[in-house]
Amino acid sequence: MTKYIFITGGVVSSLGKGLTAAAIGWILERMGLTVSMQKLDPYINVDPGTMSPFQHGEVYVTDDGTEADLDLGHYERFTHSKIDKHSNYTTGKIYREVIQKERRGDYLGSTVQVIPHITDEIKAAIRRGASSGCDVAITEIGGTVGDIESLPFLEAIRQFSLEHGPQDTLFIHLTLLPFLRASGELKTKPTQQSVGKLREIGIQPQILICRTEKPMTPDMPAKIALFCNVRKEAVIEERDVDFSIYEVPVDLIKAGLPQQVLEKLALTPKRDIALDDWFQLLETVKHPEHVVEIGVAGKYIELHDAYKSIYEALTHAGIANRAKIRLRKVAAEQVATQGAEALLTGVDAVLVPGGFGERGFEGKIATIEWARKHRIPFLGICYGMQAAVVEYARHVCGIEKATTAEYAPTAEHRVIDLMEEQKAVTQLGGTMRLGAFECRLTPGTISREEYGAERISERHRHRFEFNNRYRGQLAEAGLVIAGVNDKHDLVEIIELPREVHPWFVGVQYHPEFKTKPQQPHPLFRGFVAAAVERQRRPVEV
Repeated sequence: MTKYIFITGGVVSSLGKGLTAAAIGWILERMGLTVSMQKLDPYINVDPGTMSPFQHGEVYVTDDGTEADLDLGHYERFTHSKIDKHSNYTTGKIYREVIQKERRGDYLGSTVQVIPHITDEIKAAIRRGASSGCDVAITEIGGTVGDIESLPFLEAIRQFSLEHGPQDTLFIHLTLLPFLRASGELKTKPTQQSVGKLREIGIQPQILICRTEKPMTPDMPAKIALFCNVRKEAVIEERDVDFSIYEVPVDLIKAGLPQQVLEKLALTPKRDIALDDWFQLLETVKHPEHVVEIGVAGKYIELHDAYKSIYEALTHAGIANRAKIRLRKVAAEQVATQGAEALLTGVDAVLVPGGFGERGFEGKIATIEWARKHRIPFLGICYGMQAAVVEYARHVCGIEKATTAEYAPTAEHRVIDLMEEQKAVTQLGGTMRLGAFECRLTPGTISREEYGAERISERHRHRFEFNNRYRGQLAEAGLVIAGVNDKHDLVEIIELPREVHPWFVGVQYHPEFKTKPQQPHPLFRGFVAAAVERQRRPVEV
């Protein structure tokens, strides 16, 4: 029978609930247990697909095409949980379901209310999110205890715990112990008040995980336990890590979290936790053989979470190449005004990520032209690949006014355009290509070599495509069509031949969504390897 863990957060937002939830899932899997992971978000948007990355970070995409919260990326990178449309529910999704049922008459004329109708729908969503037959279903509640929009979710998990056995549900509360530099001490009062808020609505957390930048004093766990009504050994310290987020599960193990979870859920581990391979990974992170600097020229560069999965994918590829990744984040708009030479000279590789709209596009093109001419390893993702196609069309094929229909829908030379069937769709979201699509790789290409396979499946999130009317012209000029989706006859990967450029690849999809610390994505692994190799060669101009 499936056990349920609910993870809430208090005091402030951005405490790292998603990372902590993923680390707990990782620990349970290391003990031989199967887990499922889920995030419930209190915001009213149906999903984060229309939200600015500056507001909410990146939009994570699953194989089934769900646009989801970035925490699902942590879940997939740390665990083997199946992530799909049931792994992320928002207030908007919940209310939409309830309103649709009311319109159909499913409630038989009842007055539809938050309790029981909204809370019942939330509980149903929790059950749908639990993979069939899994040992433990972990559900993270977004937001902060005390937020008005979180109340229906907290009420729902309170009811959920009553409907299940006393050892079938577990509440874990992640909280902050702020450090006051003026007095040189950690303060427990915010934690006490946060737990008090939970207890007011009927939830008693059984485990407290305390985020802190300084170690707790010996008497602090006992004090927190006394005021928060938990066992002293259930007060777990989660200190800021020194080198990598992949230290978090090890630190939680050292703090005694696994024993507390097993005891409170009456779980029996199927094997001892083996950590030798993980310690080896962390050793590589702490003592790399190489340091490579990668320039990332993007539209949303000011917010780290806007390209979270890309940065993690680079880290994983760095581990595989025993290399530390040093990022040089460059705003694409600045490249357009200041020039790539001024902003990117000295980097070992260049990555141009995805994005939407006109802003920064010309800067991306200037970045790609510079990387192409200076033979610097290049990886273009989604809009970055499209910018590479436009750059090649303009500066190699001589199509000076080549552009994308994304911001020039009536231009003559739209080398990036909508597919014909997309043009008939009036709803903006309806034109998106979302989720997993197959791609056939061309023999003899960089991509075929890196993947070591003829066919692959990758996740997409974009609206515009390589315009097939220009495929022959660009190919004749030397652009390699390295990957194609046969079903829709769409170009998925473009490259330059190795005799022209050591490593130049652009992909229409998002490879950063399919990578783990011990299983780096093949393209990212090859990209970083090319950056390491560049350090060994004379600078080419």
